Parts: sequence; C-alpha cells; structure tokens
Amino acid sequence: MLVLGIETSCDETGVAIYDSERGLLAHTLYSQVKLHAEYGGVVPELASRDHVRKILPLLDDVFTQAGVNKKQLDGIAYTAGPGLLGALMVGGSMATAFGFALDIPVIGVHHMEAHLLAPMLEEKPPEFPFVALLVSGGHTQLVSVAAIGEYELLGESLDDAAGEAFDKTAKMLDLDYPGGPVLAAMADQGEIDRFSFPRPMTDRPGLDFSFSGLKTHTRNLIEKHRGESLLPDDLTVRDICAGFQEAVVDTLVIKCRRAMRQTELKRLVIAGGVSANTRLRYKLEVALEKEGVEVFYARHEFCTDNGAMVAFAGCQRLLAGERNPLLISATPRWPLDQLSSINSVS
Repeated sequence: MLVLGIETSCDETGVAIYDSERGLLAHTLYSQVKLHAEYGGVVPELASRDHVRKILPLLDDVFTQAGVNKKQLDGIAYTAGPGLLGALMVGGSMATAFGFALDIPVIGVHHMEAHLLAPMLEEKPPEFPFVALLVSGGHTQLVSVAAIGEYELLGESLDDAAGEAFDKTAKMLDLDYPGGPVLAAMADQGEIDRFSFPRPMTDRPGLDFSFSGLKTHTRNLIEKHRGESLLPDDLTVRDICAGFQEAVVDTLVIKCRRAMRQTELKRLVIAGGVSANTRLRYKLEVALEKEGVEVFYARHEFCTDNGAMVAFAGCQRLLAGERNPLLISATPRWPLDQLSSINSVS
C-alpha cells in the first residue's frame, strides 16, 4: 500500500510517502522556527497561514523525490490531533480534498501514536510489547504498548511536560528560540554538579511527573545569581543549563526504570522531540542495560514532527481496514487511550 502522510499539527509542515512493502520512499519538511523566533513562541494564526503557503510545494517535492504519481496512491494519512486547531485543519482539508479527488481512503492519525511508532522506521524496529516514554511538546507520558492501539497509560505529567520545562527555562535565561535544543547545547558546556537541583516526585511511589517545581527552583537560582546585565554571567548560565538538564534526565530515567520493573518488559521506546536529547539517550542506555532492557528511538530527523511517522502510522491503520468518513477531522485534545486496536504491523 502506497500512502501519503501529511503533518501540520503545530509549526512544522511535513510530507512523506511510505510504501508498506518498500518502506519510506521520500520525505520533506519545512520548519517555521524563523517565523516564530521573533515572538519567542508559536503564534497559531501565523502557523496556520504558513502551512497553507508551504504544503503544495512540499507535495510536489515529495512526489518528485519518490518518483511516483499521485494516481498511484492507495491512501492518505494526516495528523488529526492533538495540535493547534487551525494548523490541523490545513492538513485535514488538504488530505480530505485530495482523497476525494482521487477516490482513495483517508485516515486521521493521532500525533502521539505517530511519534510512538516512529522508531518502527529504523532498520532494527522494536517488537511488541514494550514501554514507551513519550516526550513531545506538551506531553510527558509513560505508556505500556501491547500492540498498535493497545495502550495503557502508566504515568504522565501533572503540570509542565519535560519539553515545556526546557523551553520555559531557556526563555528565563534569554536563550535563542527554540529554547530546548539551545539549552541542551549550553548544558554540554557546563558543570553538572555546581548547583543542586531537585529530582521531582522521585521520592514517592508512582510513575507521574511534575516539572513546575523544578522550573521554579531554576527561576530562583537565576534571580540569586543575576548580575548587572540582569542575567547570570555566561559561565553560570551554562552551569545552570547543565544542572537543570541533568535533573530532568535523571527524573525521566528513574521513572523509566520503575516502569520497566513494574511491567517486567525488556524493551523501552523513547519518542518525541526530547528523545533527540543525547544526554537522555546515553543515561537511559547505561541505566537500563544493567537490567537487560534494550532502548529504541528514531533517528534525530524523525524525533521532531515529520510526515514520515504520519505516513507509517496511517498506513498501518489503513491496512487494518480503518477509514475516515468524508469530513475533516481535527481534534486538538485527544487522549491516546481512546484509539482503537489493530493486531498487526505490515
């Protein structure tokens, strides 16, 4: 089955073509980082308009890369949620109109399920069952995955997600947008042990997360070390970044170890934008190797939002016989455990 995937949930326009027999044929991505940098965050209306401007050229590009004709498509997948409503509508309307014109099935894909399945695009994909750590945007969740659509939520963030904590802390330190990756790069140049940071909610049982207190602790530390420039000196900023990142990573690692012991599973998948963090990958692999747990993740370009993961996830559901009615589906809030189960991956 040849499937076109369209991703427009937030500030990246992604398009890809996936074949159930040959794998990923082509993918292309346009990031709106420069557009939103002036405002220090995503402006929903600007995001929607930019998706409208970019989606058709990207479609032309991906068909050329793949060397296929649109009439060869067997189905179309698009991100139906969670995400920004206006941005979701762009991808949804394009996919629905395209599917109607070609008389082929269309499927709306859950954004977090697409992230969760992104490591399946690698040469060595994880086998079911496994535990997934989803760390993408406003989501930090631990999920037990028995099969596609068979998800049990083990724990989640009760306030700020890990990615949000990275971005908000970066903003407090006046780092460039997008803040999370910049903070991580600064952390690599800092001293981890100069300042003491809490590991939130690790001193109590359970698998839920909370990063708002860590963010407040960091704000107080910044205030304490402010200089004439209203920010700490450069060395102190790097050390704060290093200590903050280590606290977030340690918290995620501790919770993942608990989840693996609780479920007695031996495979962990990390997915979403924060899964690209090299410190997180390293510490998870070191900690879990001792317990016989194998860690899986997607290549860096498929950690952030992209069309390839949408095309793959949509292909699996289309193969299972799922179809959307002829209407545009956009669900800004969509719990993962509301999805239906399918029994196999092709």
